[in-house]
Amino acid sequence: MKLSQFKYFLPQELIALHPAPERDMSRLMVLNRKTRTIEHRFFRDILEYFEDGDVFVVNNTRVFPALLFGEKEKTGAQIRVFLLRELDAHSRLWDVLVDPARKIRIGNKLYFGEDSSLVAEVIDNTTSRGRTLRFLFEGTYEQFRAKLTELGNTPLPDSILRFRDIEPDDEASYQTLFATEEGAVSVPTSGLHFSRELIKRFELKGIDIAPVTLHSGLSSFREIDVEDLTKHKSDSEQMMITESSANKINSAKENEKKVCVVGTNTAKAIESSIYQDGRIKPHYGWTSKFIFPPHRFLSSNAMVANFYSAESPMLMVAAAFGGYEFVMKAYKEAIAEKYRFLTYGDAMLII
Repeated sequence: MKLSQFKYFLPQELIALHPAPERDMSRLMVLNRKTRTIEHRFFRDILEYFEDGDVFVVNNTRVFPALLFGEKEKTGAQIRVFLLRELDAHSRLWDVLVDPARKIRIGNKLYFGEDSSLVAEVIDNTTSRGRTLRFLFEGTYEQFRAKLTELGNTPLPDSILRFRDIEPDDEASYQTLFATEEGAVSVPTSGLHFSRELIKRFELKGIDIAPVTLHSGLSSFREIDVEDLTKHKSDSEQMMITESSANKINSAKENEKKVCVVGTNTAKAIESSIYQDGRIKPHYGWTSKFIFPPHRFLSSNAMVANFYSAESPMLMVAAAFGGYEFVMKAYKEAIAEKYRFLTYGDAMLII
């Protein structure tokens, strides 16, 4: 398939700038692949589509405060730095995105904090991942990470920051209730719809939750720049599937129960660690898997997704799962019905 096949026009007013007042009160569009029908519900109704013994696979990654605001030496130009990946803990090396990038050169120093208590030097300006910084910090590693946490901000995506500033409530709302493993620079948005009350109802109905970890990185932000999708190279992201979660998923499959992946990154994780017969195997490592139509999913038979931006890898995963024509039709209907889109937007269930 071609990149241009995933274009659609999203009216600006449908971009959700704030979460729903209650997590599980977002709207839910239900796509039934067998009947080719679409229903309009609320997210708290999702339990009606699942039974005792079914399993939901969730991403338990935790977002860290990866957004730093600083200034460039001498000129004092305001710089925004988005921490992507720690390359070397001993040397304090990080891959980052810098805005505005055109003002940054190798050797430049950047200062963070009101007292410039954190300094970084640009050591690589040509990496495909953006820039590489070395933080010049004399304390221990624990003190350094504490300083990053102190100065860091909630890394809201540009789709929100273009229209509003970071607010105090974002620290909690830009985090799922499953978040235990710190390492992501963007939230697994499909998990944001689960409230404590809904999770308790899952438990009472006998529906299990299997956590896996995928720390989303640059793949969530970098635009695909090739028309032929077979030529796209996805950035690698750290992932973990425990033996316990693999066993839960495999047991549900053996008993012909539903396995519902919550989010496209969760789908990517378990599709990256699968036997030919569809069973999931434990995995500790990295994945650079890129999923787009046509793709046969062996790991799951239901998916919770958000409404993603045009030409994004997340939209392509959802279209591969639900069927390209069906999902793109659903997006048109979502726009007509004024669903909320992107990070804090509404949800889609594909069964």
